[in-house]
Amino acid sequence: MPFFTIYSLKSILNIYYIFLGLFKLNIGEKVPEFVLLDQNGVERTNKNLKSPLVLFFYPKDDTPGCTIEVCGFRDKYDLFKVLGAEVWGVSNGDSSSHLDFANKNQLQYPLLCDTNNSLRKVFGVPKVLGLLDGRVTYVIDRKGFVKHIYRDLLNGPAHIKEAIRVLKEIQNQ
Repeated sequence: MPFFTIYSLKSILNIYYIFLGLFKLNIGEKVPEFVLLDQNGVERTNKNLKSPLVLFFYPKDDTPGCTIEVCGFRDKYDLFKVLGAEVWGVSNGDSSSHLDFANKNQLQYPLLCDTNNSLRKVFGVPKVLGLLDGRVTYVIDRKGFVKHIYRDLLNGPAHIKEAIRVLKEIQNQ
């Protein structure tokens, strides 16, 4: 049996995220105002949020893991709307890459173009082992405060489940 299994690698990456990642925003903190363009050239800002926001950072357009994740958010989009939430994806792809990716996968939500990783830096989403852009999901309440952070590079579908769980908790408060 090999020393490293996929599960031990996942554990190592999660420990890296938790203990070595330099997250600038933590649960309970207010998200600073930001503005980014989406795949259609529309400015997206958190300034006047009227509903909770699920903001998920993913590494790269059109890669297998990221496609599974964005399609998971797509497939549960109606539930996110029922729970009163907006869903926005973020990666450093440009509008052309995001538009192709969104159209190919029939996404109903915006993909923000963080081409210089400015938003990733504001949130403090680290690169894993200094190489790979991290996969982190934030659930932000309508007042702009971080309610939940979920970090898992290898399990994109878990991000959707966690976001739904937290939104249900918010609804019941």
